[in-house]
Amino acid sequence: MNTANILLILLLLVGFSYVIGRKRSLALAKPNPQRKGSNLHSLPGYYGHLVAIWCGIPALVILLLWNTFNTPIATSLVSNSLPVEIQSQSTEQIGLFMNRIQSAVNQGNINELTDPTQKQAAEYYQSILNISNMAKTVLVLVLAILGIFYGLRLIKPELRARNRVEKVATFFMASCASIAILTTAGIVFSVLFESIRFFSDVSILDFLFGTHWSPQTALRADQVGSSGSFGFIPLLVGTLLISAIALLVAVPLGLMSAIYLSEYASKPVRNIAKPALEVLAGIPTVVYGFFAALTVAPFIRDTGEALGLSVASESALAAGIVMGIMIIPFMSSLSDDVINAVPQAMRDGSYGMGATKSETIKQVIIPAALPGIVGAFLLAASRAIGETMIVVMAAGMSANLTINPLEAVTTVTVQIVALLTGDQEFDSTKTLAAFALGLTLFLMTLVLNVIALHIVRKYREQYD
Repeated sequence: MNTANILLILLLLVGFSYVIGRKRSLALAKPNPQRKGSNLHSLPGYYGHLVAIWCGIPALVILLLWNTFNTPIATSLVSNSLPVEIQSQSTEQIGLFMNRIQSAVNQGNINELTDPTQKQAAEYYQSILNISNMAKTVLVLVLAILGIFYGLRLIKPELRARNRVEKVATFFMASCASIAILTTAGIVFSVLFESIRFFSDVSILDFLFGTHWSPQTALRADQVGSSGSFGFIPLLVGTLLISAIALLVAVPLGLMSAIYLSEYASKPVRNIAKPALEVLAGIPTVVYGFFAALTVAPFIRDTGEALGLSVASESALAAGIVMGIMIIPFMSSLSDDVINAVPQAMRDGSYGMGATKSETIKQVIIPAALPGIVGAFLLAASRAIGETMIVVMAAGMSANLTINPLEAVTTVTVQIVALLTGDQEFDSTKTLAAFALGLTLFLMTLVLNVIALHIVRKYREQYD
């Protein structure tokens, strides 16, 4: 039986165990006039949950462990049974041999193998898997049934079922949080280790302060003109240039939208305008990219040529403007929440002093909401720095060291995509450069997020 069917049966058993566990607790319950209820320590549902836990968790743990070690153990058994002449080959050749066998078994093509040794090994491998699947099915289902009986035997009126169930729930939630944290740490360390390999080939000073980016490396030792140049500065300038343009568009429009929606708009208008504005956040970035490449970039080029300016077909200005439009709902929504958190009593006090609405907004509301607005600004900046699709389609991939928004530039994220695209060897300097860029980008956004959180926590005011 495959894993999906086992899980389906296990799910049915868990549901059944909950029902009979709850019924058994009700059957054991006796009226307790002092407690104005029954003599059960916990609600009947907790007893049902406890039986379901004993039914499901041990069986799931065994199923997980079995699936994890099933293939390696089967592969090891088959490898040890191979003829001596095959076992004497290199590890790579044995691995290739086993891959062919596993592929034939997984695709059901054992009879199509022409090599008798391979066919015999595949049949042996198939028989091991069949026995393993049968043993796994029996063991998991037996464990689940035994868990039901054990859970039912535990049920007594004085059993603290709620405490036990809550302990399991707490452990489960802590495990989920730990998995999220460990996953993040794993990603960081994997990027860090690959970056260290890159910096063993390229000086970190040349990377951080180099002004030329050309990651093409030589495929042969005698090849000329492709030694590779990994200067990070053009990518950093391009990233900051496009992000600055995006923020110049998004911050004023987003902040003004938030002020209008929270202070001037009537409730019907707000109920319509805010969801309509936030629809922009749900549009895929590739759609923004098409809009930038087909509409905004040609418009900027034609306008620039009409004014006698030299404008590239793909420019930082087009990408920055469209990226800013994309970030507007992000900035607007966060600012709106912050402004609405300012208590009405502060507005009323300002109006009581004779201030107008605009004076109240400028002198009272904005200063009170400033930490949150700054935090929204920095988080929007992190979003702009990490955007890729719009830059690829509207700003090009030229690593030009320029601050002219009418020229084509590129960003860190775009170069990461370019470096990892194609058939380049994974351990080449060119490919490893993507990890160095990723680590640098991670540190940049991490610093911005830490600054944003620090500002929000330091200057946050608690209102009623």
